[in-house]
Amino acid sequence: MAWLTKLDFSVLYAIQDALKCGFLDFLMPKITALGNFGIIWILAGAVLLCTKKYRRYGVQLLIGLALGFLTGNVILKHAVARPRPCWLDTGVPLLIGVPKDYSFPSGHTLASVIGAVILTGADRRFAPAAIPLAVLIAFSRLYLFVHFPSDVLASVVLGCAIAFPVLLVGRRLTARWETQVPKTGELPDSGKN
Repeated sequence: MAWLTKLDFSVLYAIQDALKCGFLDFLMPKITALGNFGIIWILAGAVLLCTKKYRRYGVQLLIGLALGFLTGNVILKHAVARPRPCWLDTGVPLLIGVPKDYSFPSGHTLASVIGAVILTGADRRFAPAAIPLAVLIAFSRLYLFVHFPSDVLASVVLGCAIAFPVLLVGRRLTARWETQVPKTGELPDSGKN
């Protein structure tokens, strides 16, 4: 793990050296705040629940976020117990409060990937907003020096591993439901001619 941590720190320091500026110092804490507790994605799920067309995707999004929280924040963070970069190098000034939980995986990134994948699965027109927002939230965790790049990359993979099966199961259940429940105005088939 020492080589990975060394590589991770080299990327974090490169970000600090190349991109650190007043504008991003102002913007990145606000971007990362959108991902606190997955709030932006929970709100998106709640909005979808309020529409007939996308209700099932709202349910899928909230289920995906719950699975991500259980897998990432409840199980993996405590099992891996990886220190955060800001705990190991306190010389980099932080623009947000020092997080108290472990570094791996990035909960912000995990929720963002789940949110972006399921929203894009609901309607491709959501992708131009959801995907860049997810990327910005993930990048903000690196810029703010609170996650290692490998935490973020692993969270992207884990987020996809959660979101795609949730979408697949949701589609199969929807297809099964639609074949069993008659459409409005139709009489159920009694099996008699």
